[in-house]
Amino acid sequence: MRSKLTSVDQIPETLVGDLPEHWVLHGPKKRYVDNYHWHVPSVGIVASYTPTEHDVEDHFDIFRGVDQVESFAQATIVSQGSFLECKKNNVIPETLAKLFIPTFISIGNVFFHSYLEKGQTFVNIGFIKFYKWRQMVCEGRIYRAPKGMDLDAYFKDFDEQRLRAFDLDPGFVFIAELYDITGRGIKKEMFDKLL
Repeated sequence: MRSKLTSVDQIPETLVGDLPEHWVLHGPKKRYVDNYHWHVPSVGIVASYTPTEHDVEDHFDIFRGVDQVESFAQATIVSQGSFLECKKNNVIPETLAKLFIPTFISIGNVFFHSYLEKGQTFVNIGFIKFYKWRQMVCEGRIYRAPKGMDLDAYFKDFDEQRLRAFDLDPGFVFIAELYDITGRGIKKEMFDKLL
């Protein structure tokens, strides 16, 4: 796998199998996406992350709820938004990052049903509710994955119907539900005016 995208010809048809650092350009300390397992660009995504020692430091070995929201946002509005904008504007992610900053606009309701510890892999399952003018609204859920499961193999034959129904094996543990997670690519010059 290439270390970075250098040409628009290298942009894949979906994010599945590509590196999150191509699409979530900030980090790496606060990048909370390890892998993309299912993606239909106009529909939604399934992405996973496994919290590290650094992620749970000074927090009882628990992955904080606010970081779960951040992981969901990175997997959905940042990754998918960057992907769609690169395709639309025929640019690579690094060029897009020079023009726009991915920004939270608002967060709707978030409900936590369980928790995540260091080393527990979880999946963000999100679908696009709205996308226009570099603004995306997503909803979805977070589930702790069964230990040792091959997530690429499991989600290989996933589809939109299963995504929207959160149709998963009983071994997945329901962690959180997230509504109206909204982000927008803001032009960098708008930030410069605020300084």
